[in-house]
Amino acid sequence: MHRSLAAAAMAVILGVWSGASAQSTVERGKYLVESIAGCGNCHTPMGPNGPLPGKALAGGLEIAHPGLFTAYSTNITPDPETGIGKWTDAQLKVAIREGKRPDGSLIRPPMPFELYRGLADADLDAMVAYLRTVPAVKNVTPKSTYEIPLPASYGPPIDKVIEAPPRTDKLAYGAYLAGPLGHCIECHTPPAANGRTQYDTLLGAGGRQFHGPFGLSVAKNITSDPDQGLGKWTDAEIERAIRKGIDRQGQPLKPPMGFAYYDRISADDMSALIAWLRSLPPRKTP
Repeated sequence: MHRSLAAAAMAVILGVWSGASAQSTVERGKYLVESIAGCGNCHTPMGPNGPLPGKALAGGLEIAHPGLFTAYSTNITPDPETGIGKWTDAQLKVAIREGKRPDGSLIRPPMPFELYRGLADADLDAMVAYLRTVPAVKNVTPKSTYEIPLPASYGPPIDKVIEAPPRTDKLAYGAYLAGPLGHCIECHTPPAANGRTQYDTLLGAGGRQFHGPFGLSVAKNITSDPDQGLGKWTDAEIERAIRKGIDRQGQPLKPPMGFAYYDRISADDMSALIAWLRSLPPRKTP
């Protein structure tokens, strides 16, 4: 009798622990998707007044780069016909980090797979777990078109464990936030003539152009350059720009910066992100 009671009690404890662990993973995924990763900034269709009600993460947003491509974001809700409902977790992780669909076809830009390949396993697991919980939305999206040569792959299959830098290493963790998680450097680094992002020579130098319902938007220089970049900005001014979309002079910044998402970034993560921005060598916008 005592042994049976002990076993039952242990089962309850393990069940509670497992539930808490799963909830913690989903909460982490929700935080990432809805803050620093800002997935809805591309995967939620927009109308004149912002995100379309009831269409969160349902895809169909037009992302146009004249001369390069006109892409339409995909539906990443669990809808089985038009979304990811029939994909396994493993297939979804490969799609996010390696840019391959279950049928083997390549997912095209503007998904920044060069950066997503560095997503930590735990964070990728959390994001997938959260995506499974969002409401399924049936939404057929248009086909994207490309005018640039595209790679055969984004690299070899990832067959090793990837861990995030320790949060105690503020600069390294800030770089992880700005790279694999937030892909800030993808938008704020100018492309070369062939469309490839110039990370090696012009990291953070700005100048990339975006066309949308907001008109023409040009990515800001986020290096420590004192004239064109953030060299003379205070930490508070940088944080306000990221969270609220207001520049140093008090003027509104344009989309596609996902201010509504970035306003949810935690205080610790924002501190690490700003510390990393401060470390960027000054570069002029080309």
